[in-house]
Amino acid sequence: MAKEHHYAVTVEWTGNTGTGTSSYRDYARAHDIRAEGKTTIPGSSDPAFRGDATRWNPEDLLVASLCACHKLWYLHLCAVAGIVVTDYVDQAEGVMAESEDGAGRFSRVTLRPDVTIAAGSDPERALALHADAHRNCFIASSVNFPVLHEPSVAMSRAAE
Repeated sequence: MAKEHHYAVTVEWTGNTGTGTSSYRDYARAHDIRAEGKTTIPGSSDPAFRGDATRWNPEDLLVASLCACHKLWYLHLCAVAGIVVTDYVDQAEGVMAESEDGAGRFSRVTLRPDVTIAAGSDPERALALHADAHRNCFIASSVNFPVLHEPSVAMSRAAE
């Protein structure tokens, strides 16, 4: 039997400004995302949909989930392969197309991991492991749009 993992979160709408959803403009999109034992994430909708730009929106969180999942698999695979990663930064971008009726869907997410490896590590293998990380990523395997990769690998300079 396959092993199952369960995840429980609570999303509580905090945007009732006194009249509920009496009209489209009369309520805030604010909400709190909570899970037991974890820091609360302040959420909202994208500012294009009357959201608060200072709060995380579901689209941000989806792109961040893809980044984090890829990074965690990549670091694991590098450790197993004997590649020492000393720095990892991903400047990812998601593209969502909105339809005329206001609905929408992601058309793609591009991950751009910029990885630094220690001297003596194999840069070609380090670059190739991004494909393995993508195949293993739980989140990328669960979405119905392309998750593209534009990785770079640089070698750390030896200590002087």
